Order: sequence, then C-alpha cells, then structure tokens
Amino acid sequence: MASILSYVPVVNRFITSNDESRSIDLPPVEVHHVETAPEKRPRTLKHLLRANHVNHSILYNHLHYHNHMPHILCSAYLLGASDTQLHKIYDAEAKELEPWVPSPAEVTKDDWRTFLGDGRYQRAFVDFFEDAMVMRHNYDWKKVVEEYMLSGKEPLVNCLIGGLGHPLIHLGYAYEVDNKEIAIEALALSATQYSFLHKYSDDPSYTKPSSFKSSSLLELLTRMANDQRLGKLFEEPGFSNFGPLFEHHEDLVMEYWNAWSLDDPKKQFQESQEVAVSLFVATVPPGTHAYNFFIVHLLTSSHAVRILLPMIPAKFHVSLVRQWWLFTVAVYAIFECPKIDPDYVTSDVAGKQWNYVEDKALNGAYATDAHFVKAVRAMKEAARTWGDVHERYLAAAVRLVDDFRGWTHPH
Repeated sequence: MASILSYVPVVNRFITSNDESRSIDLPPVEVHHVETAPEKRPRTLKHLLRANHVNHSILYNHLHYHNHMPHILCSAYLLGASDTQLHKIYDAEAKELEPWVPSPAEVTKDDWRTFLGDGRYQRAFVDFFEDAMVMRHNYDWKKVVEEYMLSGKEPLVNCLIGGLGHPLIHLGYAYEVDNKEIAIEALALSATQYSFLHKYSDDPSYTKPSSFKSSSLLELLTRMANDQRLGKLFEEPGFSNFGPLFEHHEDLVMEYWNAWSLDDPKKQFQESQEVAVSLFVATVPPGTHAYNFFIVHLLTSSHAVRILLPMIPAKFHVSLVRQWWLFTVAVYAIFECPKIDPDYVTSDVAGKQWNYVEDKALNGAYATDAHFVKAVRAMKEAARTWGDVHERYLAAAVRLVDDFRGWTHPH
C-alpha cells in the first residue's frame, strides 16, 4: 500500500496559493462593453440592466429566489436579440420580481463580514459595495471585486457556489458585458448567499487523499450512479436534501470531491464542460422532456467558470474549478444520480446549425425562460471555446431546443 507521503504532492498542488503552474490558460471571451457602445442594441441592454438594478431586489419570494434578469438579458443579447426582444424579456421577467426593501441596518467596512449569509441585508450590501466603488475606487468595479472577492483570509470567491451558484453566474456576466450594476449585484449575492460551503475551499484540511481517484469526471459520476450508498440517502430526490447531505454525509461527499485528480487542469476543465452538458441533456430519456431545474445550474455555473478563469488570479483557478465539482457532486447526489446516457442525444442534427438553435432560443415558446436561454448560450460558448468538430455541443443544443417542455423539480 502506498505511503500517505506519496499523496502529499497531490494535496499540495490543490492547496498551494502561489502555484502559477496550476493556472488554466484560456483566452478571454469577447467582452461586450455595453456601457460605452453607441448603438441602440447595447444601449438598450445597458438601460434595462440599470432599470433592474434600481427597481428590483436580487432576492425575492421570502429571500428564496434569485433575480435572473441580468442572466437572460445578457444571454439573449449575446445570442443576437434585438432591442425589441430585450424589452419583451424585461417585461416578462419583471412580472415576478419584487421591489427593494430597506435592510435592518447599514453595512460598514468594520462589520460587513458580520452580516455574511443574511439575505435581509441585500440592500445594505448593494449600498456598501457601491459606496466602495464610488468613494475609494473611482467607479472601477473590478477594483471592488479585487478588494472583497479576491483578497483577505477568507475571500468571497471561495463561496461562489452558495445560493445554487447564482453569485458565480452573476459575476461571469458582469465580466462578459463589463457592467458595474451586475458586478455590484454579484458582490451582494456573494455576501448574502455566503454559507458553510466556503470552508471546503478556505480550510486545506478538507483536501485530503480519497480512497480512490480518477482524472475522469465521467468515470467518477458513473461510479456515483453505481454506488449503493448514494441510492439510500434520502426518501425523495430534491434540493431540500442539499444541507442534510453535507450535515449527515459529509465524508461521502468529500470522498468523491477529493477523488478528482487534476493532473492536467486545462484538459480536465474542458472535460468538465462536456460533462456539464451531458448532465443536463444526456440524463433525459427520450420522450420524457425531464429537464431538471437544478441540474441546469451545473451547466450555467460551468459557463461562468469559463468566463472567469482568464479574469482572476491563477492561484484561484483550480480551487474555482473544484468548487464547481463540489457543487456538482452534491446536486448529482441529491437527485439520485440520474444515468448519463450518450444515446439519449442523437448525433444526427439533420442539417440544423447554431442559427437554428439561436432562433429557437430567441423566438420560440421559451424565449422568456431565463434558464432555458442561458443554457443555450452556455453550450454555444463551450463549443466556441473548445471547438466542436464532431458537433456534440450542437447536437445537445438541438436536442434541448427541440425537446424542451419546461422544468422538472421547479423552484
């Protein structure tokens, strides 16, 4: 049996904060500077993002739901939506959002960490981060992100998967369209959705040798699907099991989280994006239309990781990807590890190309469904990032837009 010392280099590669060799070198996506673009379409997006920021809270329905307005507006815009379509999306999404309400107190530089994880302080956190941007950083939102998200002993970046990954998704869009309103909201979401999940990235003691390891996520997910222990955890699948999973079965989660061996981080991040698509589409048996509302967040948060990797310091690259994997292990487990079957997605796209997919996303029956539209956008960007010689991303996207009939396990 191998000595425990033989695992030390692997563990060290996970936790060393200054290891530049562990960076995932990707070209940045195209940044759309909607703040300064003179044309009507980007101006429209800018105005609608600002209107949402002013009028609608980032958390609503008793602080349980998240404001997805920036996600669908930006996704549709990046897929080519017209200014008219953007207004239609805004009007549809705004119907269920809620106005801001005052927080119990202000948040200050001396006490802001005291209120982490408390959604009642969402307005106070928005004001706090906006004040920092104006008063100390000359309206440079990236400096605010650097100060609060990427600095300090327990930086907010280490809990971006809190709140079903919405802080992560929000921050990705902030960088993609260079928008200060989305960035401030992302910071406030990171603060209000802060949870116990941060400890797995902040505390190196959680990164330790597993009883097995693999460089293949598909192999690990297949192992999870065949693990009889996971099939007996809960009476019914559902997101309500998320907290209890960590509370009562943390060792099992850690076993799979630590089993992923990132020997080639860039290659394995590429595989993680392929897996994110498969988890969403190739777990849906033909004829069932059973697209899982929570599993789609694994895809859209993977897209956000892709956006952020070229934008953040290299020392956070592997830990951010591992955050996504922790999120994935948990969501896959609480929904009883649905089988990933590539045969569920036909490779014959019948001559359909991305313009067909985009038209379905922008003009079809679900053009105002935020999660549907941003899932299409995530798949298209993955195809652009890695290439799609065998049209697997395209095939998955075609399957989605032709087959989708709504969500299972809706929030």
